[in-house]
Amino acid sequence: MPASALPRRTPAALLGSARAGVLEALASPEPADRYVRAHLAALRAAAAVLAARARPAPAGGRRRAPTVWTLLPAVAPELGEWAAFFAAGAAKRAAAESGLVHAVTAREADDLVRDAQSFLELVESGLGLDPGLFRADGTAAGSSAVDPAAAPSAG
Repeated sequence: MPASALPRRTPAALLGSARAGVLEALASPEPADRYVRAHLAALRAAAAVLAARARPAPAGGRRRAPTVWTLLPAVAPELGEWAAFFAAGAAKRAAAESGLVHAVTAREADDLVRDAQSFLELVESGLGLDPGLFRADGTAAGSSAVDPAAAPSAG
């Protein structure tokens, strides 16, 4: 399917979807589901950066489609470490999505939810928005106990 046929989503819509994903991850009792929802929330936040900053590449030969995580450092070098971190978790997310409930521990899921929330707040700030501005539940942004500029946790 050509990229022109795909639906266009604004950075604000992607950030709202990312925020909803973090809230859903926080509410989920299952570690595998928390991990998947948090990882997808981070993916949507990264997509918001690309939607805001990236420009389409000229049409060329048939190349393998890049992932959000490989494109992000080119568009936002300050998020390169985060991109590598979330790219490394993609296989674990795929395992959890396929029903391997023991692919993710509760601690890994909880850590990823916190990391996704930190990443989302960093993205919002980097796009000149107040972190939490696009919360899915409509509540006002609160202060975070996590330093959004901190590197992702190793785990």
